[in-house]
Amino acid sequence: MKLTILLLTACFLSTFSALAQNPYSVKGSVSDTSSNSKLVNTSISVLNAKDSTLVNYTRADAAGAFSLTGFKKGKLILLVSYPGYADYVEQFSLDSAKTTHNFGHISMVLKAKLLQDVIIKASRSAMKMKGDTTEFDAKAFKVQPNAKVEDLLKQFPGITVDKDGKITAQGQTVSKVLVDGEEFFGDDPTLVTKNLRADMVDKVQLFDKTSDQAAFTGIDDGKKTKTLNIQLKADKKNGYFGKVEGGVGTEGYYSGQALFNKFKAKEKISAYAIVSNTGKTGLGWRDSQKYGNSNLEVMDDGGLMFTGGGEDEIGGWNGQYNGQGIPLARTGGLHYDSKFDKDKATINLNYKAGSLEVKGTNNSLQQNSLTTGIQNTDANQAYDNFIFRQKLDGTYQVKLDTTSNLKIMVDGTLKNNKTDNNGITKTTREDGSALNDNYSNTSNNAHTQLFNASALYTKKFKKKGRTISALVNEAYSNADSKGFLKSDAHFFNAQGALDSLQHIDQYKTNKIKSSILNANFTYTEPLSKASSLIVNYGLGVDNGTSDRESYNASAPGNYNLLVDSLSNNFKLKQLSNQVGAFYNFKKGKITVNFGSKVTDVSFNQVDQVTGNEFKRHFVNWDPQFRFQYRPSQQKYFSFSYRGSPTQPTIDQIQPVAVNTNPLLIIIGNQGLKPYFNHNISADFNSYKVLSGMSFFMYGYYSFTTNPIVSNQVTDAVGKSTIQYVNLNTKSPSNFYLDANVSRKMGNSDFYLGFSGNVNGNEGYNLSNGALNHTKSNTVGVSLRANEYIQKKFDFNFSFGPNYTFSGSSLQPDVNNNGRGFNANGGFTVYLPAKFQVSSDADYQFRAKTQTFATDFNRTLVNASLNKTFFKEDNLKLSLSVNDLLNQNKGFDRNVQGNFINQTTYTTIKRYFMFTVTWDFSSMGGAAVKK
Repeated sequence: MKLTILLLTACFLSTFSALAQNPYSVKGSVSDTSSNSKLVNTSISVLNAKDSTLVNYTRADAAGAFSLTGFKKGKLILLVSYPGYADYVEQFSLDSAKTTHNFGHISMVLKAKLLQDVIIKASRSAMKMKGDTTEFDAKAFKVQPNAKVEDLLKQFPGITVDKDGKITAQGQTVSKVLVDGEEFFGDDPTLVTKNLRADMVDKVQLFDKTSDQAAFTGIDDGKKTKTLNIQLKADKKNGYFGKVEGGVGTEGYYSGQALFNKFKAKEKISAYAIVSNTGKTGLGWRDSQKYGNSNLEVMDDGGLMFTGGGEDEIGGWNGQYNGQGIPLARTGGLHYDSKFDKDKATINLNYKAGSLEVKGTNNSLQQNSLTTGIQNTDANQAYDNFIFRQKLDGTYQVKLDTTSNLKIMVDGTLKNNKTDNNGITKTTREDGSALNDNYSNTSNNAHTQLFNASALYTKKFKKKGRTISALVNEAYSNADSKGFLKSDAHFFNAQGALDSLQHIDQYKTNKIKSSILNANFTYTEPLSKASSLIVNYGLGVDNGTSDRESYNASAPGNYNLLVDSLSNNFKLKQLSNQVGAFYNFKKGKITVNFGSKVTDVSFNQVDQVTGNEFKRHFVNWDPQFRFQYRPSQQKYFSFSYRGSPTQPTIDQIQPVAVNTNPLLIIIGNQGLKPYFNHNISADFNSYKVLSGMSFFMYGYYSFTTNPIVSNQVTDAVGKSTIQYVNLNTKSPSNFYLDANVSRKMGNSDFYLGFSGNVNGNEGYNLSNGALNHTKSNTVGVSLRANEYIQKKFDFNFSFGPNYTFSGSSLQPDVNNNGRGFNANGGFTVYLPAKFQVSSDADYQFRAKTQTFATDFNRTLVNASLNKTFFKEDNLKLSLSVNDLLNQNKGFDRNVQGNFINQTTYTTIKRYFMFTVTWDFSSMGGAAVKK
């Protein structure tokens, strides 16, 4: 007996000691996919990933749940088995950053259904849908060593990345990239995609990011951002990595950048610095655009506000590089985020500072269709724009207890914006005779301060589905700009003789302040297991001032004569109250929600000089409906409708006088009524595991009732006056439809895809009293293929034709119909001695039209010869050429109202560059040999 007790005590102590030394664990639950019944006594095994030896074993309890402890850190395999069901296999890792792996709810699939709907994680589906999220498994896509996230994204079906790093997914631009769900340097996606290593990525999630409160409550606030979330591998969250790169080229081009990242469990520290005039790096930084314009505009709830971003009528520039001109960027930043207090609290900090200067020229050819004939305008502009920005932002989140959370966000921005523009505009009649011309120069110097702070509180009650949330936001902006406007306009009669002239030489100042406080409170109440009711209340208090002055000169250089007609000093007060109610139903594979918001807005604007008041009171309705159906993890369908009213802008009702363009004058219409937008969208996603086939379809259609359109009257010498009016007999509309199908061919890594899209718009305006009906529709198709064989070659290409139909009812015999063709592709061939030859090409063709008598052809070819060194290929020497054929031409064509425009502009052309790149990394606790 004593011996038995001693043996039991020894076993207990040894087991306790092992558990103390091996504190890692796993847990989860198991059920049937279709019936959701609990699979009692399911066999749960954990194996070593290295040799598949058994580490621990158990069976699921009566609730289908399981839990295992006593593991060491490392790579493991979970094997779940049940008679008649396909085995479930998943690899996972345990380390100091993740001591417990929760598999959550595991759905087992009957072997009879396996061929129809495969969900075996041993093969790790390349793509699957989780609600509104599309998830890509990085392991299922092959990229070359030292490839970046950008190279990985190019392999995903439905996602494209252009030569400048712009990401398009399911027909929409991706404007935000997260790392493990957190902001990474804020708002520049290219800082992640061009620098983060692809071999660090576990999964990539694509979804429409809503506001935090909308995500918590389920109310669609209409503010959605196409977002990618980069999930890192567990063993890539400890260590450091980065790169240093420098390049010098011909024609005065150069580029240099350095990036350093240190990850330690739950802590990330990053820093970067960039200087470049190639337009390829460091130009994607966008600070908050919430209050980026310096006039009066409409808010999301239909209200009106003063906004101040340092832009105004004399040379406003948004501080962005869009491929036009020659840029020079100098920028750098610091990033820090961490979790602490047992993961109850997180902090995310970003600081960025930088300057951007863009110089260039552009030419615009414009055709204006009138009842009396056609006017043609040839405009040339030379510009020199400069901006310096600093931005600091921080986010703090804390779990107050098991049911409530608090999130606080603060950001501040300082900007200095300088612009200098010289322009020459000449307009001729249809017979080629001179109508008017204008020679102008504008210069502006603006200083802007922006500050935003918000706090979001969320709480879940004991009753499942009952929640409350409160969001409070304060936004402050202060913009002060000064500048000069000089203009000489000449007007000619029908015989081509000078009829009159107009000379302007003025000094202008613009001071705008805005303070906006918004609060929103939301409550959700479950009505049953499948349905709930959501109600909300919102309050908005806005105050702003706008002081704009123009001065003529009493003597050269002495601007002291105030121009009353071009000067004003407004004060704005606005109060809005919003209530809303929504019903949400979710059962099985179906989710439905619908409801509406109602906003009451009182607006009061006072002219500080005359004392005149302009008051406006209105009510906005915002109905919403959404239906989702997910038959399986590999299929997803959704349909949504949203109606939203939009109030006329202050410039349409009571315009602030602007004389930048003496050929165009805007007068107000205080009788304007709001218009109503109807937006309908639908999307369908499907992926088949066995064949690797994916199919995406996305489309939307919108139309407007009681639209506000421009009523333009143009006189005999080309002067135009615009007044905005409601057009209650017509409904402008636009639509977009995109479909993409691709599949893996056989057992190779060759993928073939086909896509088609059609888009168009229908609009109306009044020209000299006549109704003008414009249409523009474009249809295009493309074929896409790619293949990658490690250390041998990879290639990708896409090509296809398109055709545009467009025209105006005022000139039915003249249209801008034209065909086009786009193609792009690239390849890399791996040669002996670690040499690589790479090239990419982009071809664009636009055929001549009745409006523009010449074809447009452009073939852009970039090529490089690369040599890598060391075992990890982490040192690379490159000799590259940009635009090998020297054909790069800035070009754009578009149709708007009764105007057809073609623009050509300065852009970066051919240059050669020698670059040295060093990628360094020490991740997962083991240093990588250099």
